Formats: sequence, structure tokens, C-alpha cells
Amino acid sequence: MRVLVIGSGAREHAIIWKLAQSQRVSQLYAVPGNPGMLAHAQCVPIGVKQLHEIADFVEANHIDLTIVGPEVPLINGIVDLFQQRGLRIFGPDAAGAALEGSKAFTKEVLSSAGIPTARHQTFTDYATARAYLDEHGAPVVVKADGEAAGKGAIVASSR
Repeated sequence: MRVLVIGSGAREHAIIWKLAQSQRVSQLYAVPGNPGMLAHAQCVPIGVKQLHEIADFVEANHIDLTIVGPEVPLINGIVDLFQQRGLRIFGPDAAGAALEGSKAFTKEVLSSAGIPTARHQTFTDYATARAYLDEHGAPVVVKADGEAAGKGAIVASSR
């Protein structure tokens, strides 16, 4: 089996390391990968946002399965593209990835489904956010909405 892992972080490195131990895997590729992965996989210099180029590589190299690590290609619809082209891929489609890509959307879904979650509010301007802080105080968690690659949350213990 020929497998492509998309990503260059520790998560993807661990996936490649484990896949390399399988007798069922004959060839491993990483897009874009990192130097530490070279012991187990061929790194291919394609960016994680270059969805069509990744799909073209998969077709040209007869990849049997693609595994997606980072959120960016998932949010941008790589699974949807691969499914349209009949390529095997592991990961949520863009609609499913929206839960990871937008914390505001996730909070809205949780609230509408009656799933317990921390108190939250979404702001698009400074004055409204400041008024909320004046009323509720700290501590507060501030997180920008959108792709953050697992980063971007600030726990503020004071104003």
C-alpha cells in the first residue's frame, strides 16, 4: 500500500513512524513533511493549501490512501476534492472540519444542540467586547475565530 501523510508536525511524524512499521505499507510520502520524516518517508515539497497539486500527485503516484493531519487542508475542502476525484482519504469533509476551523460556529452548534459548553460570546468590534468585559470581568479566554493551527487562545486573568 502506498500512503501519503499531509503535514509536517509532530502528529504527522508520529503517524509516519507508526505506518513505517506496517508490512502492508510499501511506500510512504509526506507533503510537505520535515527532515525528521526522511528516515521513513519521501518528502514532497507541496504546500498544504495546494489542494489540486496534492490530488494530482496522488493520482500520478497511485497513492492508495491519504491521511490529513493539519486543519488547514481539511477546512479548505481537501476531502471534498478527493472524494470528487475518487481518491481515498482519511479526514472530515469541509462541513465537518468547520467545527475545528471556527470556534464561533462550534459554540453555536453546541448551544443549539443543548450540549454543555463554557459561557461564550462572539464579537466583531472592540467596543462590544469591552462592554462584555465590563459586565462579566476576568478571567476570560480570548480566541480569534478561524484557522489557528491549534494556537491562538489567550487566557487573560485580568482586563
